[in-house]
Amino acid sequence: MNISLTTPALLFPAISLLLLAYTNRFLTIAGLIRSLHKSYQENPNKNIKAQIVNLKRRVNLIKNMQIFGIVSLLLCVLSMFLIYEELQFYGSLVFGVSLVLLMLSLVLSIIEIQISVKALNIQLDGMK
Repeated sequence: MNISLTTPALLFPAISLLLLAYTNRFLTIAGLIRSLHKSYQENPNKNIKAQIVNLKRRVNLIKNMQIFGIVSLLLCVLSMFLIYEELQFYGSLVFGVSLVLLMLSLVLSIIEIQISVKALNIQLDGMK
């Protein structure tokens, strides 16, 4: 399959926006962890500890989402370079790997969202 130099470039805005969204998630969860940690130190509670464990898992997922997204972006750049150097086969191959990593990042994002929703549902059920 022959792809042009602009094909990998089409992913730049999408990947950049994804990384921004992932960073916002990370910062929000980091703030929650700090707040819950302070509450836990003042008043140890198994509920708070469970929430911190859940958030820690989500932070690790977000870290992996970011890593896959960044590597995907790097491979897009590499594929553009290879296409520029007229190494079409290798450029297409690297671009394909970049797409797979981007898909992995998105799958991890789905998992993280599901964990987040479960945590919110548990919190809401506690209000009944």
